[in-house]
Amino acid sequence: MLVHFFSGEDWRSWGLDGEPLIPERMPVLFDDDFLFEDKGGPRATRAVNSWLRTLPSSGAPSSNSWRAYALAARDWLTHLQRHRVAVFGTRQELVAALGTYADRRLSGPLDERLEPASWELQVTALSRFYDWAESEGLAAAVPFTVATGKRMVQGRLVETRHNRARLRRSKPHVKVQYLESDFAALLRYGLAGLDPDGLEDTTFRGRFPGRNAAMGGLVLGTGMRSREFTHLLVHEVPPLPAEPTEVPISWTVPELGAKGRKFRTTWIDYASLAAVHSYIALAREMSRGSWRPRRPLVVEEADFYGGRVNGRRTRWATLRPEERVRLVGPEGGSLLLALSYDGRPFMDWGTLFRRTARRIRERFEPRFPDVAPHRCRHTFAMATLEKLVEGHYRQAAQLAAATGDASGLALYLLKADPLLILRDLLGHSSVVTTEVYLNPRELHLTGEKPQVAWSRGETGGLRSLHELAS
Repeated sequence: MLVHFFSGEDWRSWGLDGEPLIPERMPVLFDDDFLFEDKGGPRATRAVNSWLRTLPSSGAPSSNSWRAYALAARDWLTHLQRHRVAVFGTRQELVAALGTYADRRLSGPLDERLEPASWELQVTALSRFYDWAESEGLAAAVPFTVATGKRMVQGRLVETRHNRARLRRSKPHVKVQYLESDFAALLRYGLAGLDPDGLEDTTFRGRFPGRNAAMGGLVLGTGMRSREFTHLLVHEVPPLPAEPTEVPISWTVPELGAKGRKFRTTWIDYASLAAVHSYIALAREMSRGSWRPRRPLVVEEADFYGGRVNGRRTRWATLRPEERVRLVGPEGGSLLLALSYDGRPFMDWGTLFRRTARRIRERFEPRFPDVAPHRCRHTFAMATLEKLVEGHYRQAAQLAAATGDASGLALYLLKADPLLILRDLLGHSSVVTTEVYLNPRELHLTGEKPQVAWSRGETGGLRSLHELAS
Protein backbone atom coordinates (compact mmCIF):
# COMPACT_ATOMS: atom_id res chain seq x y z
CA MET A 1 0.00 0.00 0.00
CA LEU A 2 1.36 3.40 -1.04
CA VAL A 3 0.87 6.97 0.15
CA HIS A 4 1.01 9.85 -2.32
CA PHE A 5 0.87 13.54 -1.38
CA PHE A 6 -1.34 15.41 -3.81
CA SER A 7 -0.17 18.42 -5.81
CA GLY A 8 -2.43 20.14 -8.33
CA GLU A 9 0.31 22.29 -9.83
CA ASP A 10 -0.33 21.21 -13.45
CA TRP A 11 -3.98 20.19 -13.17
CA ARG A 12 -4.96 22.11 -16.34
CA SER A 13 -2.97 19.62 -18.42
CA TRP A 14 -4.89 16.64 -16.99
CA GLY A 15 -7.91 17.08 -19.26
CA LEU A 16 -10.29 17.85 -16.38
CA ASP A 17 -13.36 20.09 -16.52
CA GLY A 18 -12.42 21.83 -13.27
CA GLU A 19 -9.80 22.04 -10.55
CA PRO A 20 -9.69 18.92 -8.31
CA LEU A 21 -11.37 19.23 -4.92
CA ILE A 22 -8.29 17.95 -3.08
CA PRO A 23 -6.19 20.26 -0.87
CA GLU A 24 -2.51 20.67 -1.60
CA ARG A 25 -0.31 18.14 0.27
CA MET A 26 -3.34 15.97 1.06
CA PRO A 27 -2.21 12.32 1.38
CA VAL A 28 -3.88 9.77 -0.89
CA LEU A 29 -3.73 6.01 -0.21
CA PHE A 30 -3.89 3.42 -2.94
CA ASP A 31 -3.05 -0.25 -3.32
CA ASP A 32 -0.08 -1.53 -5.28
CA ASP A 33 -2.27 -2.15 -8.36
CA PHE A 34 -3.43 1.50 -8.36
CA LEU A 35 -7.11 0.51 -8.22
CA PHE A 36 -9.71 1.96 -5.87
CA GLU A 37 -12.38 -0.65 -6.53
CA ASP A 38 -12.75 -4.18 -7.85
CA LYS A 39 -15.51 -6.73 -8.38
CA GLY A 40 -16.44 -6.54 -4.72
CA GLY A 41 -17.02 -2.77 -4.95
CA PRO A 42 -15.05 0.16 -3.51
CA ARG A 43 -11.92 -0.75 -1.58
CA ALA A 44 -11.10 0.41 1.93
CA THR A 45 -8.59 2.94 0.59
CA ARG A 46 -11.45 4.90 -0.97
CA ALA A 47 -13.14 5.24 2.42
CA VAL A 48 -9.88 6.29 4.07
CA ASN A 49 -9.24 8.89 1.37
CA SER A 50 -12.73 10.32 1.81
CA TRP A 51 -12.11 10.59 5.56
CA LEU A 52 -8.73 12.27 5.07
CA ARG A 53 -10.37 14.99 2.97
CA THR A 54 -12.64 15.89 5.89
CA LEU A 55 -9.70 16.62 8.21
CA PRO A 56 -9.10 20.27 7.17
CA SER A 57 -12.66 21.16 8.20
CA SER A 58 -12.93 18.87 11.25
CA GLY A 59 -10.24 20.11 13.61
CA ALA A 60 -7.02 19.01 11.87
CA PRO A 61 -5.95 21.86 9.55
CA SER A 62 -2.23 21.04 9.61
CA SER A 63 -0.74 19.05 6.74
CA ASN A 64 1.53 17.39 9.31
CA SER A 65 -1.58 15.95 10.99
CA TRP A 66 -2.90 14.72 7.63
CA ARG A 67 0.36 12.90 7.01
CA ALA A 68 0.45 11.30 10.47
CA TYR A 69 -3.18 10.14 10.20
CA ALA A 70 -2.67 8.77 6.69
CA LEU A 71 0.37 6.74 7.73
CA ALA A 72 -1.52 5.39 10.75
CA ALA A 73 -4.40 4.34 8.49
CA ARG A 74 -2.00 2.74 6.00
CA ASP A 75 -0.35 0.64 8.72
CA TRP A 76 -3.74 -0.46 10.06
CA LEU A 77 -5.05 -1.41 6.61
CA THR A 78 -1.85 -3.33 5.88
CA HIS A 79 -2.27 -5.27 9.13
CA LEU A 80 -5.90 -6.08 8.32
CA GLN A 81 -4.95 -7.31 4.84
CA ARG A 82 -2.28 -9.55 6.36
CA HIS A 83 -4.92 -11.22 8.55
CA ARG A 84 -7.69 -11.10 5.92
CA VAL A 85 -9.98 -8.98 8.07
CA ALA A 86 -12.35 -6.46 6.47
CA VAL A 87 -11.89 -2.83 7.50
CA PHE A 88 -15.60 -2.65 8.31
CA GLY A 89 -15.90 -6.20 9.58
CA THR A 90 -17.66 -7.51 12.64
CA ARG A 91 -16.93 -6.23 16.13
CA GLN A 92 -15.38 -9.56 17.12
CA GLU A 93 -13.02 -9.56 14.11
CA LEU A 94 -11.94 -5.95 14.60
CA VAL A 95 -11.28 -6.35 18.33
CA ALA A 96 -9.17 -9.44 17.67
CA ALA A 97 -7.27 -7.62 14.93
CA LEU A 98 -6.65 -4.64 17.21
CA GLY A 99 -5.21 -6.99 19.83
CA THR A 100 -2.71 -8.51 17.41
CA TYR A 101 -1.93 -5.06 16.04
CA ALA A 102 -1.17 -3.68 19.50
CA ASP A 103 1.02 -6.68 20.28
CA ARG A 104 2.97 -6.25 17.06
CA ARG A 105 3.41 -2.48 17.37
CA LEU A 106 4.30 -2.43 21.05
CA SER A 107 6.37 -5.59 21.50
CA GLY A 108 6.87 -7.06 18.02
CA PRO A 109 9.78 -6.77 15.56
CA LEU A 110 12.12 -3.91 16.36
CA ASP A 111 11.64 -2.19 13.00
CA GLU A 112 7.85 -2.07 13.55
CA ARG A 113 7.80 -1.26 17.25
CA LEU A 114 6.38 2.10 18.33
CA GLU A 115 7.14 4.38 21.23
CA PRO A 116 4.18 4.95 23.59
CA ALA A 117 3.57 8.46 22.21
CA SER A 118 3.48 7.12 18.64
CA TRP A 119 1.02 4.42 19.67
CA GLU A 120 -1.21 7.09 21.22
CA LEU A 121 -1.20 8.90 17.87
CA GLN A 122 -2.17 5.68 16.07
CA VAL A 123 -5.10 5.18 18.45
CA THR A 124 -6.24 8.79 18.00
CA ALA A 125 -6.14 8.54 14.20
CA LEU A 126 -7.95 5.20 13.98
CA SER A 127 -10.53 6.27 16.55
CA ARG A 128 -11.33 9.37 14.51
CA PHE A 129 -11.55 7.28 11.34
CA TYR A 130 -14.04 4.81 12.80
CA ASP A 131 -16.09 7.61 14.38
CA TRP A 132 -16.39 9.16 10.93
CA ALA A 133 -17.18 5.79 9.31
CA GLU A 134 -19.97 5.18 11.85
CA SER A 135 -21.51 8.59 11.20
CA GLU A 136 -21.38 7.94 7.44
CA GLY A 137 -23.06 4.55 7.83
CA LEU A 138 -20.00 2.65 6.58
CA ALA A 139 -19.06 0.89 9.81
CA ALA A 140 -21.47 -1.18 11.86
CA ALA A 141 -18.82 -1.88 14.52
CA VAL A 142 -15.60 -0.34 15.82
CA PRO A 143 -12.56 -2.06 17.36
CA PHE A 144 -12.31 0.26 20.37
CA THR A 145 -13.89 0.12 23.82
CA VAL A 146 -14.57 3.54 25.32
CA ALA A 147 -15.09 4.23 29.02
CA THR A 148 -17.02 7.32 30.10
CA GLY A 149 -16.65 9.36 33.24
CA LYS A 150 -16.79 12.87 34.64
CA ARG A 151 -14.22 15.33 35.95
CA MET A 152 -13.95 18.95 37.00
CA VAL A 153 -12.58 21.39 34.41
CA GLN A 154 -12.36 25.05 35.42
CA GLY A 155 -15.08 24.61 38.02
CA ARG A 156 -17.48 22.74 35.73
CA LEU A 157 -18.36 19.05 35.72
CA VAL A 158 -17.82 17.71 32.21
CA GLU A 159 -18.20 14.24 30.72
CA THR A 160 -15.03 12.55 29.52
CA ARG A 161 -14.39 9.56 27.26
CA HIS A 162 -11.33 7.36 27.57
CA ASN A 163 -10.26 4.97 24.84
CA ARG A 164 -9.09 1.80 26.56
CA ALA A 165 -6.61 1.11 23.77
CA ARG A 166 -4.45 3.91 25.14
CA LEU A 167 -1.51 2.97 27.31
CA ARG A 168 -1.48 3.55 31.03
CA ARG A 169 1.68 5.34 32.02
CA SER A 170 2.83 6.52 35.39
CA LYS A 171 3.05 10.27 35.81
CA PRO A 172 6.04 11.76 37.62
CA HIS A 173 5.35 14.14 40.49
CA VAL A 174 7.41 16.80 38.76
CA LYS A 175 8.73 16.71 35.24
CA VAL A 176 11.05 19.62 34.59
CA GLN A 177 10.64 20.69 30.97
CA TYR A 178 12.09 24.17 31.21
CA LEU A 179 15.45 25.85 31.77
CA GLU A 180 16.02 27.73 34.99
CA SER A 181 17.32 31.26 34.63
CA ASP A 182 21.00 30.34 34.96
CA PHE A 183 20.71 27.56 32.39
CA ALA A 184 18.75 29.84 30.04
CA ALA A 185 21.62 32.33 30.27
CA LEU A 186 24.07 29.50 29.50
CA LEU A 187 22.08 28.67 26.37
CA ARG A 188 22.12 32.29 25.22
CA TYR A 189 25.90 32.47 25.71
CA GLY A 190 26.42 29.11 24.01
CA LEU A 191 24.46 30.15 20.94
CA ALA A 192 26.59 33.31 20.75
CA GLY A 193 29.85 31.33 21.01
CA LEU A 194 30.63 32.62 24.50
CA ASP A 195 31.64 30.94 27.73
CA PRO A 196 29.55 31.11 30.95
CA ASP A 197 31.25 34.43 31.87
CA GLY A 198 30.15 36.03 28.61
CA LEU A 199 33.68 35.98 27.18
CA GLU A 200 34.75 34.55 23.84
CA ASP A 201 34.98 30.76 23.82
CA THR A 202 38.22 30.08 21.95
CA THR A 203 37.14 26.51 21.20
CA PHE A 204 33.90 27.58 19.49
CA ARG A 205 33.84 26.51 15.83
CA GLY A 206 30.24 27.31 15.00
CA ARG A 207 28.93 29.68 12.34
CA PHE A 208 26.59 32.66 12.50
CA PRO A 209 26.75 33.23 16.29
CA GLY A 210 25.01 36.61 15.94
CA ARG A 211 22.06 35.03 14.17
CA ASN A 212 21.87 32.10 16.56
CA ALA A 213 22.02 34.28 19.68
CA ALA A 214 19.37 36.67 18.35
CA MET A 215 16.99 33.86 17.40
CA GLY A 216 17.60 32.06 20.70
CA GLY A 217 16.70 35.22 22.58
CA LEU A 218 13.63 35.62 20.36
CA VAL A 219 12.37 32.12 21.21
CA LEU A 220 13.06 32.52 24.94
CA GLY A 221 11.44 35.96 24.86
CA THR A 222 8.28 35.18 22.89
CA GLY A 223 7.49 31.50 23.53
CA MET A 224 6.87 30.87 19.84
CA ARG A 225 6.67 27.33 18.53
CA SER A 226 9.37 26.08 16.18
CA ARG A 227 7.05 26.27 13.16
CA GLU A 228 6.20 29.87 14.03
CA PHE A 229 9.61 31.44 14.55
CA THR A 230 11.26 29.40 11.77
CA HIS A 231 8.98 30.98 9.15
CA LEU A 232 9.08 34.55 10.44
CA LEU A 233 9.82 37.18 7.83
CA VAL A 234 12.30 39.97 8.45
CA HIS A 235 9.56 42.51 7.71
CA GLU A 236 7.36 41.09 10.50
CA VAL A 237 9.76 42.10 13.26
CA PRO A 238 8.07 44.90 15.25
CA PRO A 239 9.88 48.24 15.47
CA LEU A 240 12.14 48.87 18.44
CA PRO A 241 10.77 51.51 20.87
CA ALA A 242 12.74 54.75 20.98
CA GLU A 243 13.54 54.22 24.66
CA PRO A 244 14.09 51.02 26.72
CA THR A 245 10.91 49.89 28.45
CA GLU A 246 9.98 47.37 31.12
CA VAL A 247 6.57 46.86 29.54
CA PRO A 248 6.78 43.97 27.04
CA ILE A 249 6.47 44.77 23.33
CA SER A 250 3.65 43.14 21.36
CA TRP A 251 4.54 40.62 18.64
CA THR A 252 1.88 39.30 16.26
CA VAL A 253 2.09 35.62 15.33
CA PRO A 254 0.77 35.08 11.77
CA GLU A 255 -2.44 33.06 11.59
CA LEU A 256 -1.37 30.55 8.93
CA GLY A 257 1.99 30.03 10.61
CA ALA A 258 0.53 29.26 14.04
CA LYS A 259 -0.57 25.86 15.29
CA GLY A 260 -4.18 25.25 14.37
CA ARG A 261 -4.06 28.51 12.36
CA LYS A 262 -5.05 30.43 15.47
CA PHE A 263 -4.11 34.11 15.33
CA ARG A 264 -2.56 35.43 18.53
CA THR A 265 -0.34 38.12 19.93
CA THR A 266 2.60 37.32 22.16
CA TRP A 267 5.25 39.72 23.46
CA ILE A 268 9.01 40.16 23.72
CA ASP A 269 11.25 42.06 26.12
CA TYR A 270 13.16 45.12 24.96
CA ALA A 271 16.65 43.57 25.20
CA SER A 272 15.73 40.52 23.10
CA LEU A 273 14.06 42.66 20.45
CA ALA A 274 17.09 44.97 20.37
CA ALA A 275 19.31 41.92 19.72
CA VAL A 276 17.08 40.89 16.80
CA HIS A 277 17.31 44.39 15.30
CA SER A 278 21.08 44.37 15.74
CA TYR A 279 21.27 41.04 13.89
CA ILE A 280 19.11 42.40 11.05
CA ALA A 281 21.26 45.50 10.67
CA LEU A 282 24.65 43.76 10.82
CA ALA A 283 25.01 39.96 10.50
CA ARG A 284 21.90 39.41 8.39
CA GLU A 285 22.84 42.21 6.03
CA MET A 286 26.20 40.50 5.45
CA SER A 287 24.45 37.17 4.69
CA ARG A 288 22.19 38.57 2.00
CA GLY A 289 22.84 37.03 -1.40
CA SER A 290 21.25 36.02 -4.68
CA TRP A 291 19.69 32.70 -3.60
CA ARG A 292 16.42 31.75 -5.28
CA PRO A 293 14.21 28.66 -4.82
CA ARG A 294 12.93 26.61 -7.75
CA ARG A 295 9.66 28.58 -7.94
CA PRO A 296 10.42 31.94 -6.37
CA LEU A 297 7.85 34.42 -5.13
CA VAL A 298 9.46 37.78 -5.83
CA VAL A 299 8.53 40.53 -3.38
CA GLU A 300 8.63 44.26 -4.05
CA GLU A 301 7.49 47.26 -1.98
CA ALA A 302 7.62 45.22 1.23
CA ASP A 303 6.56 46.74 4.54
CA PHE A 304 5.46 45.54 7.99
CA TYR A 305 2.08 44.32 6.72
CA GLY A 306 2.81 42.87 3.29
CA GLY A 307 4.25 43.49 -0.15
CA ARG A 308 3.75 42.98 -3.87
CA VAL A 309 4.27 39.23 -4.39
CA ASN A 310 4.78 38.47 -8.08
CA GLY A 311 3.08 41.77 -8.84
CA ARG A 312 0.06 41.32 -6.52
CA ARG A 313 -0.34 43.07 -3.19
CA THR A 314 -0.40 40.36 -0.48
CA ARG A 315 -0.58 40.45 3.31
CA TRP A 316 2.08 38.40 5.12
CA ALA A 317 -0.62 36.90 7.35
CA THR A 318 -2.20 35.14 4.36
CA LEU A 319 0.97 33.21 3.45
CA ARG A 320 1.47 29.59 4.42
CA PRO A 321 4.86 28.41 5.75
CA GLU A 322 5.82 26.72 2.48
CA GLU A 323 5.04 29.94 0.60
CA ARG A 324 7.11 32.00 3.01
CA VAL A 325 10.18 29.88 2.23
CA ARG A 326 9.83 30.83 -1.45
CA LEU A 327 9.76 34.60 -0.84
CA VAL A 328 12.80 36.45 -2.19
CA GLY A 329 13.74 40.06 -2.80
CA PRO A 330 14.06 41.55 -6.32
CA GLU A 331 17.80 40.72 -6.36
CA GLY A 332 17.32 37.35 -4.67
CA GLY A 333 17.89 36.25 -1.11
CA SER A 334 15.25 34.82 1.22
CA LEU A 335 12.94 37.12 3.17
CA LEU A 336 12.92 34.80 6.18
CA LEU A 337 14.42 36.39 9.28
CA ALA A 338 17.20 33.80 9.75
CA LEU A 339 19.61 33.43 6.84
CA SER A 340 22.51 31.13 6.01
CA TYR A 341 25.09 31.43 3.25
CA ASP A 342 24.23 33.40 0.09
CA GLY A 343 20.88 34.45 1.49
CA ARG A 344 19.53 30.93 1.94
CA PRO A 345 16.87 30.43 4.64
CA PHE A 346 18.05 28.62 7.77
CA MET A 347 15.44 26.26 9.23
CA ASP A 348 17.16 23.41 11.13
CA TRP A 349 16.86 24.91 14.60
CA GLY A 350 16.30 21.59 16.33
CA THR A 351 19.75 20.33 15.33
CA LEU A 352 21.41 23.64 16.20
CA PHE A 353 19.89 23.75 19.70
CA ARG A 354 20.83 20.12 20.42
CA ARG A 355 24.43 20.65 19.31
CA THR A 356 24.73 23.79 21.42
CA ALA A 357 23.36 21.97 24.46
CA ARG A 358 25.80 19.10 23.96
CA ARG A 359 28.75 21.51 23.70
CA ILE A 360 27.69 23.30 26.90
CA ARG A 361 27.35 19.97 28.68
CA GLU A 362 30.77 18.75 27.53
CA ARG A 363 32.65 22.02 28.06
CA PHE A 364 31.07 23.83 30.99
CA GLU A 365 28.10 22.25 32.78
CA PRO A 366 27.64 18.44 32.94
CA ARG A 367 24.07 18.85 34.24
CA PHE A 368 22.91 20.89 31.25
CA PRO A 369 19.98 19.06 29.58
CA ASP A 370 19.20 18.43 25.93
CA VAL A 371 17.40 21.44 24.52
CA ALA A 372 14.83 21.49 21.75
CA PRO A 373 12.95 24.62 20.66
CA HIS A 374 9.87 23.48 22.58
CA ARG A 375 11.82 23.46 25.86
CA CYS A 376 12.48 27.15 25.24
CA ARG A 377 8.72 27.65 24.95
CA HIS A 378 8.27 26.06 28.36
CA THR A 379 11.08 28.27 29.67
CA PHE A 380 9.26 31.36 28.44
CA ALA A 381 6.09 30.19 30.19
CA MET A 382 7.83 29.68 33.53
CA ALA A 383 9.84 32.92 33.40
CA THR A 384 6.73 34.90 32.42
CA LEU A 385 4.67 33.35 35.19
CA GLU A 386 7.35 34.23 37.74
CA LYS A 387 7.24 37.89 36.71
CA LEU A 388 3.45 37.94 36.65
CA VAL A 389 3.18 36.44 40.13
CA GLU A 390 5.81 38.77 41.54
CA GLY A 391 4.00 41.77 40.06
CA HIS A 392 6.92 42.83 37.84
CA TYR A 393 4.80 43.52 34.77
CA ARG A 394 2.02 45.11 36.84
CA GLN A 395 4.47 47.62 38.31
CA ALA A 396 5.85 48.35 34.84
CA ALA A 397 2.33 48.85 33.50
CA GLN A 398 1.45 51.20 36.38
CA LEU A 399 4.57 53.23 35.64
CA ALA A 400 3.67 53.39 31.94
CA ALA A 401 0.16 54.57 32.78
CA ALA A 402 1.51 57.19 35.20
CA THR A 403 3.78 58.62 32.47
CA GLY A 404 0.92 58.83 29.98
CA ASP A 405 1.84 55.70 28.00
CA ALA A 406 -1.40 53.85 28.73
CA SER A 407 -1.19 51.41 25.85
CA GLY A 408 -3.63 48.57 25.42
CA LEU A 409 -1.00 46.08 26.58
CA ALA A 410 -0.30 48.10 29.74
CA LEU A 411 -4.00 48.20 30.62
CA TYR A 412 -4.26 44.48 29.88
CA LEU A 413 -1.45 43.75 32.34
CA LEU A 414 -3.19 45.79 35.02
CA LYS A 415 -6.54 44.03 34.78
CA ALA A 416 -6.11 40.48 33.48
CA ASP A 417 -5.58 37.24 35.44
CA PRO A 418 -1.90 36.13 35.21
CA LEU A 419 -2.77 32.60 34.10
CA LEU A 420 -5.16 33.94 31.47
CA ILE A 421 -2.42 36.26 30.22
CA LEU A 422 -0.09 33.28 29.89
CA ARG A 423 -2.80 31.30 28.10
CA ASP A 424 -3.19 34.07 25.52
CA LEU A 425 0.56 34.47 25.02
CA LEU A 426 1.04 30.74 24.39
CA GLY A 427 -1.98 30.55 22.07
CA HIS A 428 -3.90 27.91 24.04
CA SER A 429 -7.65 27.50 23.69
CA SER A 430 -8.06 26.58 27.35
CA VAL A 431 -6.23 27.47 30.54
CA VAL A 432 -6.20 23.73 31.29
CA THR A 433 -3.69 23.28 28.46
CA THR A 434 -1.58 26.10 29.88
CA GLU A 435 -1.43 24.35 33.25
CA VAL A 436 0.21 21.36 31.54
CA TYR A 437 3.25 23.61 31.01
CA LEU A 438 3.39 24.25 34.73
CA ASN A 439 3.27 22.31 37.97
CA PRO A 440 -0.11 23.59 39.19
CA ARG A 441 0.34 22.33 42.76
CA GLU A 442 3.72 23.69 43.68
CA LEU A 443 6.06 25.84 41.61
CA HIS A 444 9.51 26.46 43.07
CA LEU A 445 11.75 28.82 41.13
CA THR A 446 15.29 28.23 42.30
CA GLY A 447 18.22 30.58 42.16
CA GLU A 448 19.32 33.61 44.12
CA LYS A 449 15.76 34.93 44.42
CA PRO A 450 13.43 33.63 47.15
CA GLN A 451 11.38 30.63 46.18
CA VAL A 452 7.88 31.49 44.98
CA ALA A 453 4.89 29.18 45.04
CA TRP A 454 1.41 29.90 43.70
CA SER A 455 -2.06 28.48 43.71
CA ARG A 456 -5.38 29.11 42.03
CA GLY A 457 -7.51 31.63 43.92
CA GLU A 458 -11.23 31.31 44.42
CA THR A 459 -11.83 33.63 41.46
CA GLY A 460 -9.63 31.53 39.20
CA GLY A 461 -6.68 33.92 39.44
CA LEU A 462 -3.14 33.26 40.65
CA ARG A 463 -2.02 34.53 44.03
CA SER A 464 1.41 34.17 45.56
CA LEU A 465 1.61 32.33 48.87
CA HIS A 466 2.80 35.56 50.48
CA GLU A 467 -0.54 37.11 49.55
CA LEU A 468 -2.44 34.03 50.71
CA ALA A 469 -0.73 34.14 54.08
CA SER A 470 -1.44 37.84 54.64
